[in-house]
Amino acid sequence: MADTPHGDHGRTPTRAERWAAFRHSPLLPATVLALILAAAAGLFAGSYTYSMANPTPHSIPSAVVGSYQQARGRAFLDGMEKALNASVKVHTYGTVAQARQALDEQKVFAIFDVRGDGRSVTLDVSGASGASVAQVLSETAPVVGRATGVAVTVRDVKPLQEGDPRGLAIFYISLAAVIIGFVGAIQLSVHARALTPVERIAFTIGYALLGGFAIAAVVDWLLDAVHLPFLESWLILALTMFASGMVFTMFNTLIGRWAMLPTWGLMVLLGNPSSGGAVSWPLLPSPLGVIGRWLPPGASVSAQHTAVYFAGHQHAFPFLVLAGWALLSCAVFWTWRHRHPGSRERRPAHAA
Repeated sequence: MADTPHGDHGRTPTRAERWAAFRHSPLLPATVLALILAAAAGLFAGSYTYSMANPTPHSIPSAVVGSYQQARGRAFLDGMEKALNASVKVHTYGTVAQARQALDEQKVFAIFDVRGDGRSVTLDVSGASGASVAQVLSETAPVVGRATGVAVTVRDVKPLQEGDPRGLAIFYISLAAVIIGFVGAIQLSVHARALTPVERIAFTIGYALLGGFAIAAVVDWLLDAVHLPFLESWLILALTMFASGMVFTMFNTLIGRWAMLPTWGLMVLLGNPSSGGAVSWPLLPSPLGVIGRWLPPGASVSAQHTAVYFAGHQHAFPFLVLAGWALLSCAVFWTWRHRHPGSRERRPAHAA
């Protein structure tokens, strides 16, 4: 006798039975994944659009020297603040040399040198500090100068390299290090599940060193897009890849197969738009400009940017951020390594 369409006993499954069958089938995780991917697509587009589509000055630290207390000088500076919605944060310096030192240390983004009783202003911008900020200041200052009767001369005293006119190469290489860093850890968890904790960390260090070298070599030696201080840039990229890979490994240890969600959210949805690589921090929405400095993508961009354009003025903070994330991730992974969905027990050969 042929089977009935409703099973062996001709009974229609109940709703609870259908749900139980669905829950234990591959259809449930596939459905959840489809919904998560749809949400991630919207969040991805939204986070980058929110951060980069309409960059607006929020606070631009600037140096002022010379006759800035004269009437026309004050009128010009007031006009700049009004034109930029009071976003020029003025720091006064006694000499141009002192202001230039502050520019090299990235404490300020521009220098207003007010001369001739305030009748003329030389604006020194730094394209290397942030092409978008330099563009905003360069476009606004002449307009304000004409309105206040002040002659304005604009100079880029720290220009970007010829092969990177928009200053995006550093953002791209840092982005590559971040994404390949955690994708590498994902691939280790899929194709080398049985690695011991020590082996997993060692292989993460290995592909970080190789990947950082490959990124730097392609961008500098092969494409000649940006001339890098090779050893320093290589190590920054390697540390970025290692930190990114261990962040995924940490989340994989804590929440298993859904580890991609917090990793993607932290590194891509939040970290990359707030890194200051595509849009300088003064033009980002204020919360992102603060948060970005404490995340691996922002720390990587900052360290790399200083290494390339401000040799001799490197800061410890971005390295501490990268090292802090790497150490935190390693500590969490090592403490709860028994929960990691992989690894194998070390046994003597005769016991195998």
